[in-house]
Amino acid sequence: MTRSLASPNPKTIRRRLLGWYDRNGRALPWRYKPGSTPDPYRVWLSEIMLAQTTVATVKGYFDDFVGRWPTLEDLAAAGLDDVLHAWQGLGYYARARNLHQCARFLVAEKKGQFPNTEDGLRKLPGIGEYTAAAIAAIVFRRKTMPVEANIERVTARLYAVADPLPGGRKRIAELARGLASQTRPEDLPQAMMDLGATICRPKTADCGICPLSGECLAAKMGGAEGYPVKAPKKPRPVRHGMVFWARRGNGQVLLRKRPEKGLLGGMMEIPSTEWRDKKWNLREAAVAAPVTAAWRPLEGIVRHAFTHFHLELTVLTAEINNKEAHNSLWCLPSRFSEHALPTVMKKVAKHVTKHAAD
Repeated sequence: MTRSLASPNPKTIRRRLLGWYDRNGRALPWRYKPGSTPDPYRVWLSEIMLAQTTVATVKGYFDDFVGRWPTLEDLAAAGLDDVLHAWQGLGYYARARNLHQCARFLVAEKKGQFPNTEDGLRKLPGIGEYTAAAIAAIVFRRKTMPVEANIERVTARLYAVADPLPGGRKRIAELARGLASQTRPEDLPQAMMDLGATICRPKTADCGICPLSGECLAAKMGGAEGYPVKAPKKPRPVRHGMVFWARRGNGQVLLRKRPEKGLLGGMMEIPSTEWRDKKWNLREAAVAAPVTAAWRPLEGIVRHAFTHFHLELTVLTAEINNKEAHNSLWCLPSRFSEHALPTVMKKVAKHVTKHAAD
């Protein structure tokens, strides 16, 4: 007869985890020193940046942002174009738009003060369930547990949750919240995050040095890397578009601003057709061109991966005789960096440079 494994003990988990965190917690630019008062602005900014982005990537961007805009009021007074420009490379640009909108709302409507409850925080632009819980716990010492990728993974392994993602997330979140405590509520989530980032990693779990291995069901069964269980990924669809590289005699190229709402909202782009499932032909693409010209296709395809689809772009080029285009501007490629140009458009520029020289 096989003896069932004992369920993890939340009190033991908290004690061991916090002891480990006191010795091994990461020093991060947005974290405050023990005994000091956390700055809601810095915690909020870091959590928005860290959503779907790695700590290594965020560090530089965070320092740049707080250098440019040290306070909430400074960020609220900034122009959206400046914020989007500073955000280049972090991706998911809706976060930057919501960040700016939230800063302006807090300054205009809340006297620059963040709500101190999860419910109040969730009502702010761009703040969802996770971010609200993170700010409530870390800044306002609320008894709650935000659940991001690291905490989800650690919890799934602690309890050997067999339900595959994404369906299993509800159960994992319930178990994670069960670990919350009024004792050091600000440190518990950060300790869980650090454990997941340094020891309980996605592909390699160092169970031999993990402070929670004695409570972890997955470790006891010898298969920690198998959790959380993931359902087979569905293939991402491929969308197609054509990009219009309109060049004047002085070398300037046409850029235009994308609509504020939607994918890459508010960013600058090299004008393009819509991105759709069906491939474009030259005749129908010409109808969508920003100006009438003798467009010709450039050799090769520009490929870019978004979260939910793959994109394939064909570049069309044309020489333009000083024609103006609505809601657009002319810019030398050497000065593209002055504008909030997303990564996919930077790829287009590199593609043109390469093939135009061939």
